[in-house]
Amino acid sequence: MPKSKHASKRSAPGTPIGRLLGILALLTALLSAIVYLVEQNLEKFYIFDLEELHDVSKRGLAKHGDDTRAVVKYIVDDLHKTHGVHVNLEEEWVFNNAGGAMGAMYIIHASITEYLIIFGTAIGTEGHTGRHTADDYFHILTGEQRAYVPGEYEPEIYPPGSVHHLRRGVVKQYSMPDKCFALEYARGWIPPMLFFGFADGLFSTLDYPTLWKTTHLTGKQMIGNLLRGKF
Repeated sequence: MPKSKHASKRSAPGTPIGRLLGILALLTALLSAIVYLVEQNLEKFYIFDLEELHDVSKRGLAKHGDDTRAVVKYIVDDLHKTHGVHVNLEEEWVFNNAGGAMGAMYIIHASITEYLIIFGTAIGTEGHTGRHTADDYFHILTGEQRAYVPGEYEPEIYPPGSVHHLRRGVVKQYSMPDKCFALEYARGWIPPMLFFGFADGLFSTLDYPTLWKTTHLTGKQMIGNLLRGKF
């Protein structure tokens, strides 16, 4: 049975819809190629070193002990000496709700491939880690973090000075039973993690002013570092 004239027009390559589909296919192929190439060379885009972050955390604790504010300042100032403008000295805190847990964060650095923040709470929290497209390193500065995976009968316990490495694609339940703050570093694909970070605000707390501030602070860091040639 011959196709109608209307059906032919809708599917013809020269129609607006046909051109749009062609452009979308081209953009998808281009984006896929870029993602593949970057994925093979992610290590080249990182500006922070794992040992460097662990070392500066331990030095901050050794120098200032239980004075968490002083530990955070020591860490940020030390990293600024090495990484300059890529380290944000403006200590702007914002609430963060994700996976049912609530705390606050100070964004030290954010780009497409990395973020470095101080995250924590003075009263404790508990929730879902999320399943992410980046490795996450949680350097405990004060308090204690606990984690649980199905099938285990005892918690993982992370005291001050330790690092909880949540591997890319792995998920856990976690808690900070009381006051706990950490230097959190993620490396990998950061933009997909933002959906998890925004979901509670969009569909649960409905705290849109906090979402706007988080978006503004994150976007300022990501765009700024991109313009500086750091992904």
